[in-house]
Amino acid sequence: MIIIDKLCYYSKLRYHNPYIKTAWAIMALIVTVSTRSVTLSVLILAAMSYLTVIKGGTNLRRYCHFMAIPFAFLFLSSFAIAANLSKTPLSVLSLPIGSWYLTASFSGLYLVLQLILTALASVSCLYFLTLSTPMPDILMVLKKVRCPYLIIEMMMLIYRFIFVLLDIAYQLRISQICRLGNKDKKTSWKALGELMAILLVRAMKRANEMYDAMESRCYNGVISVLEETNTATKKEITLLVIFSLCLIAAALCCAYLGI
Repeated sequence: MIIIDKLCYYSKLRYHNPYIKTAWAIMALIVTVSTRSVTLSVLILAAMSYLTVIKGGTNLRRYCHFMAIPFAFLFLSSFAIAANLSKTPLSVLSLPIGSWYLTASFSGLYLVLQLILTALASVSCLYFLTLSTPMPDILMVLKKVRCPYLIIEMMMLIYRFIFVLLDIAYQLRISQICRLGNKDKKTSWKALGELMAILLVRAMKRANEMYDAMESRCYNGVISVLEETNTATKKEITLLVIFSLCLIAAALCCAYLGI
């Protein structure tokens, strides 16, 4: 099982109403992206991290590891936004390169900070949903909001086939290790290429077998799965309304103050 999927099923928020959790995450995501406020991004990042780690029970070290992946990408890509070439030096950074200067301004650094915090807050919203709501529940929510069924079916099949591919790759890798397929660097690269080639063939074969199994069970273009009904409590609905009002109030205050 994928580690994110495992954490999701062990989450303390696992059996809470999926519609409440989805609405919670989507509203926070929309407010974060639409306002791009530094203050609001920090508040949403802290709130979603609190819900995921403290309320959901996700390991803090593992959560920080997940957040470090987009942060590393944002940190490295932010240099292209903050730094530029200019013939006149600026106050923050001015490194001479011949007759030019590698410069950075306060406005550029603020833009980088705004970009990083907005992206991290958005990712925290998605992590909250991913680490507390299983994939079948998310698909159930999409079905209720009238998402095209073709998209839902493709998501379901792709999600299922991820585990099929991982299982095939694991079996092939164990087989190669037992035959000393990784005794040195050259052999390891050769074994990796052979694994990828065999994986493609095995995956196509397994896909055909899955389709035959679905046909034998009277598949008519609709995949029916059991849905768990977790009714939203009054407390959850009240908290969602309060959270929505606080988000709107915070967004208006940040827009008015320009922060």
